[in-house]
Order: sequence, then C-alpha cells, then structure tokens
Amino acid sequence: MRGHHSPNIYVTKLITVLCLLATGIAWAGSSVPTASPRSVGMSQSRLDRVTVAMQRYIDSKEVPGVVTLIARRGKVVHFEAQGSRWVEENAPMKKDTIFRVASMTKPITSVALMMLHEEGHFLLTDPISKWMPEYAEMRVALPAGGERVGIPYRTVASDVPITVRHILTHTAGFANSYRGLTQSQYLKVSQRQSPDETVGDFVTRMASLPLNYEPGTGWEYSRATDHVGRLVELISGQTLDEFFKDRIFKPLGMNDTHFYLPEAKLDRFAAQYTPNENGTIKLADAPNTDSRFVKEPHVFFMGAGGLMSTATDYWRFQQMMLNGGKLNGKRILGRKTVELMTENHTGDLPIWLAGPGYGFGLGYSVVTDRGAAGAMTSEGTFGWGGAFCTYFWVDPVEEVVGIMMTQVRPYTHLNIRQEFAVLVNQAIID
Repeated sequence: MRGHHSPNIYVTKLITVLCLLATGIAWAGSSVPTASPRSVGMSQSRLDRVTVAMQRYIDSKEVPGVVTLIARRGKVVHFEAQGSRWVEENAPMKKDTIFRVASMTKPITSVALMMLHEEGHFLLTDPISKWMPEYAEMRVALPAGGERVGIPYRTVASDVPITVRHILTHTAGFANSYRGLTQSQYLKVSQRQSPDETVGDFVTRMASLPLNYEPGTGWEYSRATDHVGRLVELISGQTLDEFFKDRIFKPLGMNDTHFYLPEAKLDRFAAQYTPNENGTIKLADAPNTDSRFVKEPHVFFMGAGGLMSTATDYWRFQQMMLNGGKLNGKRILGRKTVELMTENHTGDLPIWLAGPGYGFGLGYSVVTDRGAAGAMTSEGTFGWGGAFCTYFWVDPVEEVVGIMMTQVRPYTHLNIRQEFAVLVNQAIID
C-alpha cells in the first residue's frame, strides 16, 4: 500500500546510513578527503593500471610491497597498499605503514628554514658564516698536478662565500660521496664519531674539508640540507625535531612523521630490503628495536634524510605546498614563498641526478623542459625522492600530487618510480 513501508526497509536504510557515517568518520580521522576519479578529470580504469604494475614488481620479488597515493584538486582518488610490510613475518602492507623517507626529508627541512626567512631572520644572499663561523674562510680542491705524486689534490682560497641559497640548492660545493676529489676524505668525516653526536657536530666537521668547486658554479647532490637544518636550530633556538613538531607536524596533522619511531608504532614500521645479485630482495633492516631509526639515543636530527612518515602524512605536507602554503585553515608558508621555492634557482647548471630538463629550487627539483626530461608532468612540477625508493611530485598545473612508497636500497636497477609517474599522468582525461 502506498505510504506504508515494511519495518525491514527502515532497518536497511538505517544500516546504510550508519555504514556511510562510519566510512566518513574513518576518512575524517585520517583527514584525507576523497573523490571519484571522474569528478576530478581522471579515469578509474586507467588508474587501475597502477595496481597491476605495482603488483608485477611484488610478484617478481623486486620489492616487498608498495603504498601508492594519488590526489587531484585536493582530493585523493587512488590510495592502495599492496604486498608485504615485512615479508619474513607475513605482515601485510597497509595504508598506514610507516616508511623511511630519507631525502624526502629535505623539502620539509627547506620549508622550515623558509618559515624563518618569512620572519625576517636572513636573506638568501647572506653567508652562512654569520651563524657558522667555521665556514668563513673556505678552500677549493683542485687536481694536484703530475709533479705531486701521491697527493690527491691541492687547495686554493675560495673567492665566493657560501650563502643560504647555496645550501638550499646543492650549489655550495660541499664534499660528497658521489663525485669530486674529496670523496675519500668525506667518507671519513661523514661517519658518526659517537652515539651522542648531533648534526651540529657533523656540520662543524664538514667545514674542515675543501669544497669541490666555487660556490654557485656547479650542482652536486650532498648533505647540504643538514646545514639547512642546523641553521634552523641556530636561528630558532630549538632542535630540528622540536621545530618540526611545533611548527609543521602538529598544524598539518602529521601525527606519524618522526625522526625516531616510538616503539608503540613498531607494528606499522616497514622492513627495509636490498637486492640480491639476481635482483630479488633480501632483508637489510628489520622493523624492530634494533633499527637505528628506533633505538636510543635520539639526538641526531638529520635534515638531509632522517625522517619516517606515512603516505597520508606526506600527502598533507605536499598538498599544503600545492595550496600555496596552507592546509585545512593552517598556514605554514605564504604563497609567494612557495612560488619562490619552486622556481628554478640553478640556471643551466646540469642537475645530473635528475637528468636533462630539470633545474633545482629551494629544496625541490623543478621540471624546466618537458621534452628534455621526457616527463608527462607539466613544466614547473616539483618533487624529489628518497634513498629507500620513495618518491613524490607535485604538478601545480594539473593540481596533482603523486606519492609512491616502498623500501629497497639501492633501487637504481628498478624503473618503478618512473613507471608510477607515467601511470598517474596517463590517467588524466579532462
């Protein structure tokens, strides 16, 4: 009879409403807004290719598991966990798994320093010796010449002071493990001297080494962002850990991002792997209390690569950047500062680690030539990756954030990061 319904219908409707509410509460708790792919101009069937491709790497035992997150226009349209967090313990990968993000720490450290720039504490052209006097009179390493057998290099006084811009853009000339005449000396200086050492101790030791080139005349990837983090400490009067927590993590709700993992979160920590000779993985760092990312003392806050995080936490940070410095009503940076950070500051210097078509901003690589880069992302896209095969980019034209996390080092034999970027961009259909 019209106007009358079976009680079962009301029960069914009530259950449906409760389920929808429960789903909404779950997403609200993680602060991740979602949308259907089509509503933001992406194809679900094309996004499904991400799942298939990631599973191939898992099935071939080249990676243990993967978490992928894709957002467009501020909405997450793909978020998936596949494979294992810890293969040996049959622990499944989950969306809230915590990863070593390594050099994906660098953009966060760079943002921290630029927050202090906005408060008027320095200019990008200021020499770092204003706060680190040990860097006042640097020398540059040059080939020793044939008459100096057994001597690795000679040095000359540097004509150019190291500036804040130089340490943010990897153009300071610092010794590093990749290239240059000072590699063997760097390997000695970069070793922790004691468990109680701080990043300030390392930064001070680095000043004893000559530079690989005059500041500003080349680009070489290094631990320069440790100098960025140390400058945050010297200007703010806080440890980098305290500054991150108070000024960035708490406002953005990044509750699972840490320099050292609390033991209560060990059941979410991913194991780290390394490749065998045949390319399949073997355990390198178990996610337990013996990991250096967990055990005491908790005093070395490495701005160049010390953080652990989840895909959702890291998305919050980069969505803030895409939004021009704010997220959910919390402003971290001004819009003009974000624009400055994501411009190319290195001119035509070869960014050899990223390859042709890239420049470097203040803490980020920047796509400057899509053709040369072979990139489907837009010019102006900024991003970076981590040593354990984590990766992200932010495309301000398409309003896309892509994040992929797994835990394999080294990973240069894999194309998983590059393929993930292709799979995300081919799914844009508007």
